[in-house]
Formats: sequence, C-alpha cells, structure tokens
Amino acid sequence: MELLNNIEESKNKLNKVSDKEAEQAFRTIIEWIGEDPDREGLKGTPKRLIKAFKEYFQGYSQDAKNFLSKTFSQVEGYDDMIVEKNIAVESHCEHHIAPIIGVAHIAYIPTNNIVGLSKLARVVEAFSKRLQTQERLTMQIAKTLMDTLDARGVAVTIDATHQCMTMRGVKKVKASTVTNHYLGLFKEDLSYQNRYLRFISNK
Repeated sequence: MELLNNIEESKNKLNKVSDKEAEQAFRTIIEWIGEDPDREGLKGTPKRLIKAFKEYFQGYSQDAKNFLSKTFSQVEGYDDMIVEKNIAVESHCEHHIAPIIGVAHIAYIPTNNIVGLSKLARVVEAFSKRLQTQERLTMQIAKTLMDTLDARGVAVTIDATHQCMTMRGVKKVKASTVTNHYLGLFKEDLSYQNRYLRFISNK
C-alpha cells in the first residue's frame, strides 16, 4: 500500500503545466509523426486534445473517498454482501497511454451502514480516469471501499482489454486481463469468495 500513497504524494508535488504549454507539446508530436499541424483538419486538434485529456484524466482532481461520505443506516439489519456488476471501466495504461476498456465487479459486506449504489461506480471512475495499471486500479478501489466504509469485507474484479496489447506489440486482439483483490471476510473465508464469484459469473 506504500506504493499507492507514494503515487498520491508525487501527484500533488507536480508543477502545473499550462494549457498553452500542453497545446504546444501536442503540436510538436503531430509534427514528429510527420503531419502538418496547420493543415485544415489538424488546426484545432491540439486544443481538442487538451479538452479530451481533461476528460480522460479527470480522476486526478477527484478524491474517491468523498463519494462515500454519505451513508445510510436504516437497512433493516441487512448484513450480507452487496454486489454491483458490470461497472464500465475506461482508463489508460501508464506505459503507453493506450486505452484500457472493460468492466468492474464490486462486492462489500457492510458493518452498519451502506452507500448509494451509484457511489460505487463513482469510485471506479475516479481511479480509472488516471494513468493506471490494472493491478493497482483493482487494489485502489478495494482499499478505498474497505477503509472508508469500515466494511467487513470487500471484493473487486476487473476484466479488461488493453489496447497497448491489442493494437501494438503482440497484437493479440482477443486477449483480456482479469484481476481480483479480496479484503476482510472475502480473503479470510473462501465461502464468501466462492459466492461472490458465482454471483459475478451469472449473466
């Protein structure tokens, strides 16, 4: 978990680059690949890239824990797992800045309080909209849910394709990657883990 904390600290220490500087950098890349950034179809591309990158990486301006600040206690004593399946994951790998596209499945076992279902998707999005590895993304989601909700257990699975592997390099277009992270009861008691895996495997 030290790695996760170090990433957050280094992110906060980075000097802010202006939109103008970033726009010039994109213009340079367009020239580097052999194109003319001043031709009609590309004149506005650096500006459009700035806008797109702000959307792709908006997670850097979000604190995922804030989405979990409001909880509900009137749940009639519900104490079994809550499973949210097929949450869209749209991220970018930190090695090639190529898209990672897939789905996340989340389960948690509440102690006293539950959180609105949409907030689980918000947490996934906050961490996805950053440069990532799938392994770290899976762990960040799980740890945040476990710590912030004081849950008795958390399970997170991500199933995704990496365009750095499907569009370049080995070009294995059908390859996908599955990562899992279990905390609390899901790690300690295989019966919880097995039930969770059955739930997410059912269509």
